[in-house]
Amino acid sequence: MKLLDLALHRRMMRNWRKAALNAPAMKLSELRYLRSQGRQINHYLGEALAVAESRLALPVVGSSAFPRPHGTDWAWRPEIWRLPLPAPGMASVPSKTMFGREVTLFHDCARSELSLRQLRNSREADLAPYGVRMDVFAFDGSFLSLVIELPREATEGLTRQHLIRLDTIVELEKPLEIFARLNVRHGPNTEQIVRELPLNEEQIMVEFDLAYSNINEKRIERGWIDLIFENPQMSQVILRDVTLSRRPRAAL
Repeated sequence: MKLLDLALHRRMMRNWRKAALNAPAMKLSELRYLRSQGRQINHYLGEALAVAESRLALPVVGSSAFPRPHGTDWAWRPEIWRLPLPAPGMASVPSKTMFGREVTLFHDCARSELSLRQLRNSREADLAPYGVRMDVFAFDGSFLSLVIELPREATEGLTRQHLIRLDTIVELEKPLEIFARLNVRHGPNTEQIVRELPLNEEQIMVEFDLAYSNINEKRIERGWIDLIFENPQMSQVILRDVTLSRRPRAAL
């Protein structure tokens, strides 16, 4: 607060403190004037406080805070759940459309009746600043997926002794099956591990155990996650949060 603003604030506080002390002995005409002035100030004060309380109650933009399993050596929340997008929504989304820099929508519909929108999270349970809503109307395709490109840090030093964990918060308009598929490119090959999200459980989490994979640790190039939606027609899906983490598996 600037020095002049601070001085004016202190002066106003002194004046209202003095008015409160003198109110019992004031004339009725003085009280009416005091009440009028106070109501005007109270109106703007109430509006400012309501906005402040609302904004301060929201998850902080850019936040990467979320619980991490013991031993985690890498953890990440993708950008669209952390930061505002320049264009928060799009309709009739074609296949291979990027939503942010890390997420791409894929489908094989002849006519797209899909929309994507970034939402500001405001619930007490939300740690992510933003969520993503997908609305699907008529759907004449055979597949629909959101592909999350993993950063380089996710695959640096990755071995078959690692577990990769995906946590998410999902809201569904109607029952739906969602699968998560981890893809790891190593040389000319791509290892794939598929898990169904346990949408009926309180904690929606899956783990990919690389001990049962055939990855060539010396030739790992990149990794990505597919979120695959089965029979999505006439449905709405809100992904309130998506986080990923990596840790060494416990020794057997």
